Order: sequence, then structure tokens, then C-alpha cells
Amino acid sequence: MHIDEAIRSRRAVKGYDPAFTLSEAEKDELLQLALLAPSAFNLQHVRLVEVSDPALRQQLREVAWGQAQVTDASMLVVCAQLDSWQQNVDRVWEGAPQEVQAYMAGAIDNYYRDKPQVQRDETMRSCGLMAQTLMLAARGKGLDSCPMDGFDFDAVGKLINLPENHVIALMVAVGKKTLEPKPRIGKLPYNEVVLRNRF
Repeated sequence: MHIDEAIRSRRAVKGYDPAFTLSEAEKDELLQLALLAPSAFNLQHVRLVEVSDPALRQQLREVAWGQAQVTDASMLVVCAQLDSWQQNVDRVWEGAPQEVQAYMAGAIDNYYRDKPQVQRDETMRSCGLMAQTLMLAARGKGLDSCPMDGFDFDAVGKLINLPENHVIALMVAVGKKTLEPKPRIGKLPYNEVVLRNRF
């Protein structure tokens, strides 16, 4: 599917065929594509928890307002490592010239240290970029998806044993739709939402 068509046809689909499954190889391909999304300073904040255990998915559905896509689609929980700026800087710049590594380490430390809001904001941005990349990759393969934040974040964190230095941004359900999405409505006028140079 051409990327233009994938963008235009991607919709938040709520109904999925529970009999449709993705193989491990198919899931891995989608995840590998998703992980090509950009991240600030190449810190690769995103951690993907791919939930395939049916019992765990049922528990997740119970803390996600009973939404069917949690159990009926192939599903991912998207989370991010808050302190990737501290933990991974040497690893993500390995292979760059030494002077670049030193410069980036200093720039990253200056940007993040003692700035918890910046640390959280960057992880959320990285998760959003990754989620959109995942959804477009899925659509390009004829699959459907739904980004989700309608769930109890603390309860989901407990169910997946979320480490303290991680945060959940959203979940993404991926699968084969059984319901056609409703028509697009309420799109604000282009000239209202696209501005040139300044407000």
C-alpha cells in the first residue's frame, strides 16, 4: 500500500476478528518497523510490551473499561524508559567518533538533568512517534489499529510489572477489523489549523 493511502485509510478501529492471529514473525516485523521511529538524541526511550497471554489480556481488558479490542486484537502495550538519557547514552552513540560521543553526552546531560518534566515529555513524544509509525506500518500491510489511553494506567502498570523508571504512554491494538469505521466527521477547516509563520 502506498504511504499516502495508508495515511488516508488509517482509522481508530474498535472491532476486531478474535480468530485472526499474527505470527511471531509478523509481529516482529511490525515491531522492528515501529522502532525505526525517531527519538530525541537517539535515546530510544520506547519499550514495547507485546501482550499475547490470553489471561493477561483479559485482566487488561477489565481495567480498560471492558474495551473489546484489548482481547480481540493482537495488542501492544507501549511504555518508555524515563531515564534512558542517563542509562543508555553510551550505548546509543557507540560507533560515533569520540568527539561526537563526548559532545552528545554533555548535551544530553544538560538537556535532561534535574528536569523531570522534560524527561517525561520526551518519553511521551517518542511513544507517540513510535505508535504512529506502528499504526502506519500495520495499515500498509492491510491491518487495522487503535491507539488507546482509555484505561487505568496504574492498574496496567501493575499487571505488566512496569519498572519504576518506566511510564506508559498508550496502548496500541493491531489486528483485522470486523467493523467499518464511522465516517470522518468534525474536521476543522484547513485554513484554521494550518498557519503560516505566526499566529
